[in-house]
Amino acid sequence: MKGVEILSRDGTARYGRFGVGEDTFIFPAAYQTTDLFPAISKRDLTNIPVLEDKEFVDRYLVRDGEEPVPLHIRADNEVPSGTTVITPNWHTLLTRPRDLCSFLDTLKSTIPPDTCWYLPGAALPENAAILVHAGFDLFDFIAVDLATAQGIFCLPDGRYPEKVMEEGLCSCNGCSSGNLLEHNRIALQQELAHISRRIRDGTFREYLDGRCRTKPEFVSIMRHLERSERMEQYTPVSRSGPFYATSGDSIHRVEVKRFADRLVDRYIPPVTDVAVLIPCSAKKPYSLSQSHRKFSQAIGRRAHELIMTSPLGLVPRDVELAYPAAAYDVPVTGYWDHEERYQITETLVRYFTRHPYRRVIAHLDGDARLIAQDAADKAGFELECTCQSERPTDHESLSALSQALSGERKIKSHLVRGMISFQFGYDLKAPNLEVKGSYPEQVVKRGRNLLFSTDPSHGLMRPTFDGWSLLETGYRVYIDDFVPQGDILAPGVMDADPVIRPGDEVLVIGDKAMTTGRAVMGADEMIRSSRGVAVRVRKVKKLEG
Repeated sequence: MKGVEILSRDGTARYGRFGVGEDTFIFPAAYQTTDLFPAISKRDLTNIPVLEDKEFVDRYLVRDGEEPVPLHIRADNEVPSGTTVITPNWHTLLTRPRDLCSFLDTLKSTIPPDTCWYLPGAALPENAAILVHAGFDLFDFIAVDLATAQGIFCLPDGRYPEKVMEEGLCSCNGCSSGNLLEHNRIALQQELAHISRRIRDGTFREYLDGRCRTKPEFVSIMRHLERSERMEQYTPVSRSGPFYATSGDSIHRVEVKRFADRLVDRYIPPVTDVAVLIPCSAKKPYSLSQSHRKFSQAIGRRAHELIMTSPLGLVPRDVELAYPAAAYDVPVTGYWDHEERYQITETLVRYFTRHPYRRVIAHLDGDARLIAQDAADKAGFELECTCQSERPTDHESLSALSQALSGERKIKSHLVRGMISFQFGYDLKAPNLEVKGSYPEQVVKRGRNLLFSTDPSHGLMRPTFDGWSLLETGYRVYIDDFVPQGDILAPGVMDADPVIRPGDEVLVIGDKAMTTGRAVMGADEMIRSSRGVAVRVRKVKKLEG
């Protein structure tokens, strides 16, 4: 195999393979890189400091035409797709998180996505997860061998004196034989194997949450990356697994910010001027929980149901299947810390400022009610409270809620328009649509024509070709003049809507065929890559002419 192929992604962390000669190797992993790339041992004056000026870099940076190709932030970095690149001396940036993330974002925007990034002299079991999260793929044993020379015993949770090796913290072959060098190398390889497995399972980000806590600079790197445009482009819009919000940093994750932004900027609420704020439930989707059945019965479709929750802030009933609303899980303590309160308040203020209601009823208790009241004060609307006790599901509270809505008109079903606006940013006003099936596995039809179906495992609506005909713009991928015989590969993509992210439902359009499917890559990656699956195809329709 020649080149580089990304097989799985979890945000900016990648699992894939690269070729050296006739051999193929998997990443993320650590290798004896001088054996893979003999050119490294023959290079002189190539370890240029990261912060040197352009004149110095132009004078000393020598490229010999061999891989890995050295990169520098101040050099002209023209690299072919499928190349392995190296970033010498970048281990010095691990204590400068802002520079590390800024330089990476700059370089990654100019280098083809299907390149393998080698970071020399940096990887240890304790930092491997954050380095992979940053976007590095390939590592060596230099850092762990140096630790061995210094008498340091390496584990994923930190570094210890060599004598700790005798305490039974590890049972690898190196520890069994008293070989510190072998142990440290095995510890790094095992950590990278764990990371690879997590990437393929789509649970790497949750794994990182625990691993990055060993040093403040690792947390700082994670937080800088979380705010970057690169992370947003590579973070999927949906996953089939759970979203664990187990730390305070969860509220800053891309998925949480994206949900709030789509709620405010895209989502179109039903035609009503009455809203009810209700608490979340442990069971997802909320509608299947006993408490929410009671809330919905009391409300009787006479108001727009808005679920208030951490870390998402606000979840309208009609988009409760959208990821991560139907997939998140949080530790329940009954206590909302200051940062949670602030972010949820801001989400409520943004929403109610954009979508004012004549009446907003808070069927909440405890901290949730205080947060809602704070949002009401900031957004300038009056909040009516109907919870008569510490339990919103008590008969007295539910009766008060029902009585408060006495005389209000029932609203029409809003599932299709609400979800389509949230997912695609499109205002669907098609008449005569019918929602059928057993919730949450429902379909949308007009007459006998199937238009959309809900996907409970991902929380998205899947348009058929007839459904796409109602969505006149957006989420299109354009291919060359061929009829796909399987999935759409990146080399066949001519253009793509910039809003497309991994996991999005897309319509693929070519001169000879159209297909429906789910994006594997974001728009930028599928346009700039020369290898890998861009869209998983569900249906193909040949075009006449």
